[in-house]
Amino acid sequence: MSKSLRIAAVDLNGQLRGKRVAASMAGKEMRMPLSALNVDIFGSDIDGSPLVFESGDQDGIMVPTDRDLIPLPWVSGDAHLDLRTMQHDDGTPFAGDPRVALSSVLDEFEARGWQVIAACELEFFLLEDGGNLAPPINPKTGRRLSSTEVLSLRELDGFDAFFDDITNSAEVMRLGNLAITAEAGVGQFEVTMKHGPALHIADNVILLKELIKGTARNHGMAATFMAKPFATESGNGLHTHFSVLNHAGNNVFCDEEILMSAVAGCLNSFSASTLFFAPYINSYSRFVSGAHAPTSATWGFENRTVAIRIPGGDTASTRIEHRVAGGDANPYLLFAVIFGAALQGIKSELKPPEPTTGNAYEKPNLSSELLNNLPEAIEAINHSLIGGLFSEVILQNLAATKGQEFALFSQMSDHDALLALIDTA
Repeated sequence: MSKSLRIAAVDLNGQLRGKRVAASMAGKEMRMPLSALNVDIFGSDIDGSPLVFESGDQDGIMVPTDRDLIPLPWVSGDAHLDLRTMQHDDGTPFAGDPRVALSSVLDEFEARGWQVIAACELEFFLLEDGGNLAPPINPKTGRRLSSTEVLSLRELDGFDAFFDDITNSAEVMRLGNLAITAEAGVGQFEVTMKHGPALHIADNVILLKELIKGTARNHGMAATFMAKPFATESGNGLHTHFSVLNHAGNNVFCDEEILMSAVAGCLNSFSASTLFFAPYINSYSRFVSGAHAPTSATWGFENRTVAIRIPGGDTASTRIEHRVAGGDANPYLLFAVIFGAALQGIKSELKPPEPTTGNAYEKPNLSSELLNNLPEAIEAINHSLIGGLFSEVILQNLAATKGQEFALFSQMSDHDALLALIDTA
């Protein structure tokens, strides 16, 4: 059995970019163009990017993270991933690396003696492999899925070989225990991850998406996390749960004033943050009233129709659930904007409006709006709030990337645009 190694970093779209090398290269210095982290979703250079011709397309150094080699069970042979970040030759981190961007925000929490603990719920659709965008065939019945089966054990059992491979592989990859449910769309499922330190969990989101996509292929299916594969079905979300621990290990959100300020910070950032929640044209199709996705900047206790939910449970586990982002969001950038906004709210002692009770889809929005389309979202990242969270390199590169993608997707048919995102988002 051959042994191989993938050495990769994550680009602005949440895609792994790197090299397949011999296993003996583990831990060895590896170089890659810095521009590789700033390509569009199709893998093409960004027109006019200063990282390409203007700078001579300079290399950066791929630096190992604190993670051990990660097995890739869905890949033939004995394959592993060496997850890395990018830095310059002088040893300074590359500011255009989304993992570096999240680390910078988390450093601000650490300066206060705090640690962010996070967990995610990822929704995805299983599809028949190929270009017809059809729901999969239930392996047990031999019939194509045609109806919604929310929280159905029977539907999960129909795909038990696939989900067995997912849960067993997740254990091998040290991703923690997973909980899997059938969701509101035909062929839609959700995976809930175990909580942990935020940077580690962002890594896990990337790895879990790769695991699910690769394993689906091995079972003759495709899996997609794109925000809205089907106009008549619920979209895919990436719900982020987070709390903050102090140096003694106590949850600072047990202090109601801190919790409310964090909520207010998140609400206050919605317009400026929209691009990080919804990075593609398709992403905005998900924000439809009554389709299990937030449509306004609302919050409440134990209310799944709002954007910011405070789940129930014991006080020690008090946390915020941020329900806005689609499954196509880059988890590093998403975490950075959510946690950064929460910290800004805490620092400024902001106060949120009254919590929403009942159906938030029928209530007026009392805070900053989610934006309605990609061009508006691109322009909004010029807001000073976002500038306080991200480097100029990240923002310039992200704006250029999303602008180029918008132009490309605008020229495609809806069908071709969906096919382009099936494998990538």
